[in-house]
Amino acid sequence: MPHKLALIGFGTVGQGFAEILIEKNDILREEEGIDLSVVAISDQMKGSIYHPDGLNLQLALETIRNTGTLNDYPDTPGLIRGWNSFETIENSNADTIVEITYTDVQTGQPAIEHCRRAFQRGKHVVTSNKGPVALAYQELSALAKERGVQWGIEGTVMSGTPALRMPRVSLAGSEIKEIRGILNGTSNYILTRMEEGLTYEEALQIAQELGYAEADPTSDVEGYDAVYKVLILARIVMDESLTCQQVVRKGISRLSPADLQKASQEGKRWKMLAEIKKEKEGLRAFVSPVKLPLEDPLAGISGAANAITYVSDLMGPVTLIGSGAGRRETGFSLLIDLINMERGNL
Repeated sequence: MPHKLALIGFGTVGQGFAEILIEKNDILREEEGIDLSVVAISDQMKGSIYHPDGLNLQLALETIRNTGTLNDYPDTPGLIRGWNSFETIENSNADTIVEITYTDVQTGQPAIEHCRRAFQRGKHVVTSNKGPVALAYQELSALAKERGVQWGIEGTVMSGTPALRMPRVSLAGSEIKEIRGILNGTSNYILTRMEEGLTYEEALQIAQELGYAEADPTSDVEGYDAVYKVLILARIVMDESLTCQQVVRKGISRLSPADLQKASQEGKRWKMLAEIKKEKEGLRAFVSPVKLPLEDPLAGISGAANAITYVSDLMGPVTLIGSGAGRRETGFSLLIDLINMERGNL
């Protein structure tokens, strides 16, 4: 029986995920015994299509590329158009909802409600959306457990790089005492270019031209994006809750090339660092520019790359480096959650 998926959101990540499914489906069937079938796609801007027997993903991608809307997807017997995201979740025959809508880090909506409705209907969820995990993990995980369904969230911190699976699986049995990371590629790219002598404004402009930074870069450069990843790491890896207000936050916009040059002369390098540390009073957490000594593994992370160091009682520091964003990288995070769901390892 095919594992039936409904994609809620069909932007960059959704289309990247669809491309991966087309590319890997034969291998998944042959090597993993997994047959993934997309039965529904619902996107607020691009339209909605559903067929209980499955959609032609290649045709859906071509339709979007040619016309920008799913409304031009060819009619076939049994095809249903026009369902909104909640109708798709509640009325489709999908086993798993792939929630990949835009992340509203202030409210977590509508993604939180998407997950809630899916769990209430007895459907699994995989998502790369930070909002539900950062803001409603306790409620949603309890609801998923109550309804006997699974929730895949690997892509919420470092895209397809296994920043959550590694400590939970490979470092199981050890106590994680500290987490330090470069969790935002945009700010890291800007700092890398500023080291070359560019001003903050010049580096930001290039980052925007390359697609690393949004037109409004506030979430990235002022640390809000990394704060929500800190909340997720605290909850998932350290099993403790933090609020946004408990994370000390400072952005990079006030740094100058002179600041970076001075650090270089001191044998150090500025990095936008996220840190969580266990102390007697509880967790201490911050997101802020920090001057790191060059021998620190995180100091050598350049460009838009991400990295995270876990400090445990049995292994000491273990550093994981990889991509923290990207259409295929984030699409891969969704695929690996689905594979582990099928294996019973999620």
